[in-house]
Order: sequence, then structure tokens, then C-alpha cells
Amino acid sequence: MRKIWIAAALLLGLATGCQRELPATLESEAEPEIPIITVTRWSEKTELFLEYPSLAAGRTSRFAIHLTDLATFRPLTTGQATVELRRDGTAGEQFRAESPSRPGIFGVDVVPRQAGTYTMSIRVLSGELEDVHILESVTVSAGSEPAALPEEEAEEGISFLKEQQWTLDFRTEKVAEQSLRESIQVHGEVRPRTGGEAEVVAPFGGRLAATASSPTIGTTVEEGQVLAALIPKTSSPSERAALEFAVAEAEAELSLARKNAQRLGRLLEAGAVPARRLDEARTRVTMLEAKRKAAQARLAQLESWQRADGAPGDNSPFLLRAPISGIVAEAHATVGANVEQGQNLFRIVSLHPVHVFAAVPEANAPQLRSLSGAEIEVPGMETLFSPSRLISVGRIVDPVSRTLNVIYEVQNPAKLLAVGQAVSLRLFTSKRVQAPAVPESAVVDDGGRPVVFVQTSGEFFVRRPVRLGVREAGYVHVLEGLEAGERVVTLGAYLVRLAALSTQIPVHGHVH
Repeated sequence: MRKIWIAAALLLGLATGCQRELPATLESEAEPEIPIITVTRWSEKTELFLEYPSLAAGRTSRFAIHLTDLATFRPLTTGQATVELRRDGTAGEQFRAESPSRPGIFGVDVVPRQAGTYTMSIRVLSGELEDVHILESVTVSAGSEPAALPEEEAEEGISFLKEQQWTLDFRTEKVAEQSLRESIQVHGEVRPRTGGEAEVVAPFGGRLAATASSPTIGTTVEEGQVLAALIPKTSSPSERAALEFAVAEAEAELSLARKNAQRLGRLLEAGAVPARRLDEARTRVTMLEAKRKAAQARLAQLESWQRADGAPGDNSPFLLRAPISGIVAEAHATVGANVEQGQNLFRIVSLHPVHVFAAVPEANAPQLRSLSGAEIEVPGMETLFSPSRLISVGRIVDPVSRTLNVIYEVQNPAKLLAVGQAVSLRLFTSKRVQAPAVPESAVVDDGGRPVVFVQTSGEFFVRRPVRLGVREAGYVHVLEGLEAGERVVTLGAYLVRLAALSTQIPVHGHVH
């Protein structure tokens, strides 16, 4: 709402501030009023909006040439504009402005030498942009003859000046006939793809230990990433004395075995024993070292289990890893907590790709035989999502909702679609319809009725109620209210509507 009020204030400021100077020929009350002619032309490159006093031989007419670059809908700020008058194939008269007097507006003084009917062309050269607009049957009268008012002078509608259009976000488009597919509008829901949801459970009972990164709900994880560490339960957690005795016994045996190996080594050097005896002694030392290590590990496991903070101690715990990449949807793992075998610790959901389930009323079941594609609309987003492939078309009607499921796979690398999100789907059939079409952004809700704003000339627009048809790829068929070839506002239509509601009448200038 704040944005609309700001736009309205800007429109009012532009309307009251856009005072255009009148030509010298209009400043004197003693001279007769000279009609002002307006002309609007569009090419593939530029829009020409031309204002000039009617032409008379020997009289200076100040041309205001408004030029808009149709690639950006911004005014031309550099270059030159040339007015050329030609008749009967003879060399024409040329009048040129070497630069715009104001952004987008070139002022040119035109002084025809002789009366008659001319072909007038407006040529523009601005950087790499070169264009020409040709006006047929332009009349130059004798100085004493009254000039007839041309058709383009009778303009009515909503005034929206070029200075306003160039300052605001504004764009128009020519209405053209397009072939769009018939469609069914249904509701749907985003769900995880098959294999895109996984639960991580405890493989055995134990205590959860701290890890470098303990993910929480909403955390993005990669396949193979460590989620938690689990310290297994000891078989006899109350027999600490027995475990300590086992460690002490293993260390004592190891000490005796090392001394025996050293003694046999000295005897072997003296030739008193064979080498086999020393090899057997060294083997026993290795076995007793392993026995001591195992006893120490069992004792360390008991100490880790009894530690309240869940620190893993010296012995490496069992690591739980993410089976898929995705988002942590549920997390029930608390560091230091005891868990039982099979207890659910994490639920991970993949967001790329996802499946979209469309609920199609059973009355539309026959149309599902000719599906040719779909578009997905998300509330609050202008982006349309296109499915990557059709997964399945349901053949079983839900007894409660009386609908069938159509499932599409949608790529979601930016994760704009959320699992569980309600969406709207447009399911296309193979049947096509040809009719005038406009971008959906051109349609404005005006009191509950769809309307568009048609540009009748450079600075005038009319409100046109329309009846809409099928939609596809951001375009909608207009069944009534528009004809192919007309130009409609596709960006900034609500600004034109604000201008129509404003009680302030913009000053409509003539020549600059």
C-alpha cells in the first residue's frame, strides 16, 4: 500500500511539474491560434511521439520529437533527429537537431519553402541505433490558409505524459494473436520425491556424544555428513573394578613378556638359544599389547557412558551419517542423552528435485488422456515453474475428495519450492486455441473486473474491460475487448490507473 501512495505522489509531482513552453507563434494574442498536430508511430526499435504546429510556407514551426527506445522504454539521451520533407520525387528539405534539448525530446525548427502535400520522414541516429518513421500526406498550407485539424488531434482518454513514462517502470506491447493450449486449473501440493526422504535411527542403544557440527531443524546437510556420534552401551557398566583389574593384569603380563624377550635377545647373541625362542617371545609381546589396548578401550567406553556431557573420550564412537542430501526436517538427538535401538534421531528431506501432486476432480478425468504439459504457480511469487517430467497419471479416485492424482517432478535447485507447500497447477491439454493474447501483467483488477489500458497515442490511454480466456507461459487470451495490433500497457498498468483516478489534470504541453 505504501508503494502505491509513493507512486501516486510521484505521478502528481510529475503532472504538476511538467510544464512545456509554448511556441513563439502561440505567445502573441494578436496572431490567430495555430492548431497543434500530434502523431504517434511505432517501429521495431523506437516509438515516435511528435508534436508540431500545422505547417505553412515560410513560417517556422517548432517540432517536439519525443523518441523512446523500445528495447528499454527509456528516452534517447544522445544522437540527432532529422525532419525531411519530400514531394514528387524531388530532393527534399532537411531540418536537424544535433542533440536532444531534454532527455528524449529533440526540438527542430521546420520552415517549409512552398505549400503543397509532402511525405515527411523523421530519422534518428543515436549511437548504434538508427531508425526512420515515415508520415504520408503532410500538408503545408499557404500562409493565409487555415490549416485543417488532422485526425490524430482528437485525442481522448487518460493523460500519462512521456516524462512520467520515462521516469517510472513502464512498458507497452503490441497485441498479437497467439496459439495457447487449453488447460485445467487445479490445486496441488509439493512433496518429497520418491527416495527423497530418510530417517536416521540409532542402530543400537547408547549415549549420544558431541560432534563438530550437530545439525538442527532447517540445517542443510550433504550425503555422508556426520550427524551424531553414538557411544555403545557397555555390557557390564557396573563392573568398573573388573575392567580396571583386566587393564592392570594385561599391563603386568606385557611387562613380563617384554623382559623375557630382552633376556632371550641377549642369549641369542651368545648362541645359547635358537632364534625361534626369540620370535615366540616377541609374538607374545604383540598379543599382550593388543590385550591391554582392548582392556583400556572397554574401560574408556564405560567412562564415556558415565560422563554426563556426552564427550566421547579417547575411544572413537560410532558415527551416524546422512544417507541423502537435503534439509533436516526433524531432530530428536540431544548430546549426552541415552537412546535405545531403533529410536528415530533425524528426518532428512531432499528439496531437489521434488514431486508436485495435483488433485484433479474426477469430472476432468477424460481430459487427462491428452495432457501435454503443466505450469506451477506459487502464491506470492511471479515465477512460473515448469515440471521436468510427468511421473504418473492417477487411475484411482479418492473416495473422500473425489479427485485423481497427477504427479510431476520439478527441479528445485534454488529451493524456492518448500515441501508441504500448497500450489496451483495449470494442466495443459493438446488442444490449441488461436486468439489475441497479452501478458498477464497487463491485466488489472478494477473493482472486481479485469481491465487493460490501451495506448491510443503517445501520451493518452483508454481503460478497456476485457473477457479473458486460457493462460499459458505468462500470457492470457483476450476473448473480448481487444483487437490484434493495439498496444497495451504491460508494465506500470496500475500507475496509469492511478493517473485515471487522480483529480489533478496534467498539463499537456506542445512544442519544446
